Amino acid sequence: MNQLEALKKFTTVVADSGDFESIRLYTPTDSTTNPSLIYAASQQPQYQPLLDDAIRYGKKQPHNPLVHTLDKVFVNFGLEILKIVPGRVSTEVDARLSFDIEGSIAKAHQLISLYEQAGIDRKRILIKLASTWEGILAAKELEKEGIHCNMTLMFSLPQAIASAEAKATLISPFVGRILDWYKKATGTPSYPPHEDPGVQSVTLIYNYYKKFGYKTQIMGASFRNKDEITELAGCDLLTISPHLLEELKNSTSPLPRKLSPEGAKSLPLQKIGIDEKSFRYLLNEDAMATEKLSEGIRNFVADILKLEKLLKAKLS
Repeated sequence: MNQLEALKKFTTVVADSGDFESIRLYTPTDSTTNPSLIYAASQQPQYQPLLDDAIRYGKKQPHNPLVHTLDKVFVNFGLEILKIVPGRVSTEVDARLSFDIEGSIAKAHQLISLYEQAGIDRKRILIKLASTWEGILAAKELEKEGIHCNMTLMFSLPQAIASAEAKATLISPFVGRILDWYKKATGTPSYPPHEDPGVQSVTLIYNYYKKFGYKTQIMGASFRNKDEITELAGCDLLTISPHLLEELKNSTSPLPRKLSPEGAKSLPLQKIGIDEKSFRYLLNEDAMATEKLSEGIRNFVADILKLEKLLKAKLS
């Protein structure tokens, strides 16, 4: 048994890719995308029909054709992915709405509407929202409507607790980006796998959730190496890029389970109350989380703007 097969026995494997052939190759249960992955895929000739279809759709809209075209591009990629995976696809709300509760809810409604018009049940869609206070409040309202949410750009326990209290379906703590920050901040070139700051952050979140009985699932994301993945074996879900899926597939080393609900129950963790004031204060106190959240939003916006530029040229 290879490590990918072993991992699938206690963790749901999710493909972190906008490339359909990669998703098909590794047979994940779910798949997740983001603006950066969609922009990268949009550069490849085999995906031009999806863009062309979105352009035709956008041109038919009486107002804001570029906005409608962009939404349709994200949904078109999601629809193709859903033909491959048996589970769900995550589709991201425009990162420019990260501090806009009403705007995020409206955008989620639009994305879900496009999926439902294509015959897809909303249960198969996860709406990705940035783990800002506003994003979390948007998720709270959307979950009440049966629209499931995936809280992304997550780097800290306060973000995770607030998301669980909002009853978000899923959170995506970013393992590798946490490691990146600590390596740069401390000048440490590498960490042993069990001391990796990103691994430790997700382990804490997992144990906290299982200790206190939260239903929100944890999906580790943004991995830099295979060791980060194997250290989190047993996490509810892990979203993994194609090259790391290949490394797992090519390894037959033992893969023991590292995380379990039973192990979390016995840990001496204290429950933390989170409201808006404490959320903002605790996030501000965590330089890594503050910086990586802001940087992540900026980077996603940059790729949305690049995609918009490409689509605008086609629309004209």
